[in-house]
Amino acid sequence: MSDEDETPDNRLRRELPEEVPAAAAGKPAPHHHAAPAPADDAGAGPAPTGRQRLAQGLWPPRVSRAQLIVALLLFGLGFGLAVQVASNSDSGSALRGARQEDLVRILDELDNRTQRLEDEKQGLEDQRTELENSSNQAAEARKQTAEKEKQLGILAGTVAAQGPGITLTINDTKGTVKADMLLDAIQELRAAGAEAIQVNGVRVVASTYLSDSGKGVSVDGNKITQPYRFKVIGKPQDLEPALNIPGGVVQTLEKEQATVTVDRATKIVVDALRAAKQPDYARSSSR
Repeated sequence: MSDEDETPDNRLRRELPEEVPAAAAGKPAPHHHAAPAPADDAGAGPAPTGRQRLAQGLWPPRVSRAQLIVALLLFGLGFGLAVQVASNSDSGSALRGARQEDLVRILDELDNRTQRLEDEKQGLEDQRTELENSSNQAAEARKQTAEKEKQLGILAGTVAAQGPGITLTINDTKGTVKADMLLDAIQELRAAGAEAIQVNGVRVVASTYLSDSGKGVSVDGNKITQPYRFKVIGKPQDLEPALNIPGGVVQTLEKEQATVTVDRATKIVVDALRAAKQPDYARSSSR
């Protein structure tokens, strides 16, 4: 086409874009978009995470009545065990700082006490066997009754006694030893197997009581002064260690600045006597 043929109308048509076919005119131009996500409920926030869903499931807890009862029982059991452990810890605190030789001595003392009980049990069983097997049961019964009377007389303080044992001497120049300390000594000696005890000429029996009296101590109303001398009949190998255990009688008295000596002897004589007392109310129940 020449420049002469180019009219203004042709020039305008060339500069405009070509007409779009009518069939495609109503269709929007294609756009590449991602598929829209499904819409949440109106006003809802972002979806909760797994940890949040776990927390929502655990709290608030849904506890049944049976589960609550079981939980209370378990709590009570745990509390009881804790109290028991604490009690055992308190009872063992006195031995926690003891030396090895002291612990061995305490163990020997417990073994000796157990052996004494076993020996006593065996002796009673032997007496029963003798009564059952004796051809003259009446004579055997009288013999055992007389022997038992002597033993009870020793315990009641109505007859004198002699045998191996120890002498415990307490010098209290400071006046700090009280009646309860001497009573502890008597109780410890009894627990160690003492069969007869005499303190400064006063026989100690089951009903004996001690009290403070001025600068001294009274035993069953009889005033005694230091030095306090205990004559004790029993097995020396049991009596002496019982007084010397850690935290025992000797250490307690020495803390009060008293001087304590324990001497073993093959023969101790306990000759202080008590008058036989008829009980006011107790009567024999045997027929």
